Amino acid sequence: MNSLTPPTVTAPPAPGNAGLPIAAVERETGLGKDTLRVWERRYRFPTPSRDSSGDRLYSLEQVQQLKLISRLLDSGLRPGKVVGLGQAALQDLLTQHAPVSAVILSKTIMDNAGADPLIEALLHAIGTHDPRALRHGLSHAQLRMGLAPFVTDLVAPLTTAVGEAWAQGCFEVFEEHLYTEVITGVLRHAIASLTPQPVPQGPKVLLTTVPQEQHSLGLLMVEALLALEGCTCVSLGTQTPLTDIAQAALAHRADVVALSFSNLHKAAVVQTSLRELRAQLPATTALWVGGACTALHQWPLPGISAVQHLSGLQPLVAQWRHAH
Repeated sequence: MNSLTPPTVTAPPAPGNAGLPIAAVERETGLGKDTLRVWERRYRFPTPSRDSSGDRLYSLEQVQQLKLISRLLDSGLRPGKVVGLGQAALQDLLTQHAPVSAVILSKTIMDNAGADPLIEALLHAIGTHDPRALRHGLSHAQLRMGLAPFVTDLVAPLTTAVGEAWAQGCFEVFEEHLYTEVITGVLRHAIASLTPQPVPQGPKVLLTTVPQEQHSLGLLMVEALLALEGCTCVSLGTQTPLTDIAQAALAHRADVVALSFSNLHKAAVVQTSLRELRAQLPATTALWVGGACTALHQWPLPGISAVQHLSGLQPLVAQWRHAH
């Protein structure tokens, strides 16, 4: 993971959100847009809603079903046998037809993880449902490596590997949740253990995500690195409405608002959201953004600093210090 938002399992849209656009569903499931449209006509599934522009939006439940269907198709079943079945029936079929050992990870996953023996051992702990070994391995690594290298050199690639293992069917959702819970505890303990500085050496940073963006681990990784830089961090968690972000920034007298975006968002939606938020924030409040969303970096917006990698945080803090 090299950005403000680590590649991991896609979190569900919050209740009340319309859902994901077809391009995001294609990326998440591996099923082509044409295939989804054909199934809609032939099998009456999926049944997306429509946004104000008439574009398809898919609910969380349907996206989860499509992910299971994709895995069953990979195991040799035909669409007519599985398309439209409920999640319970799909899970039963998956158990029968596509048993996967969680501890035998694909070469692609391990290649992306750098074939690190420690990462392999931690993946094994997740796959064998051993939270004690996972927690011990992570905690020991954090003490040995130091917080910054722990985040950038271990947690980032490990998070990527966990997300890819889930996407390839090597891990189940509950196993990814186990990892997220354990690493969250380790990181929070490490941040709390930092020696407080009598005078902040960096800006006061408000951390959050916009609605329909539930990745929280990336924010925690950013918080750890910013805390090491002497920043005062205020985290609102995920899915904060734009008006509330602006109000919170004023209430906390934040010098910086930091947001993360995954690749699920349409470029137009991201740019519109950022323009609206930038207009609501005081000119003196910096807006930092990052994550896997290509729109952040392909079409930069005035008054907004985009970070592609975690390594870009330190220069931003240095620039803020120089300006203040």
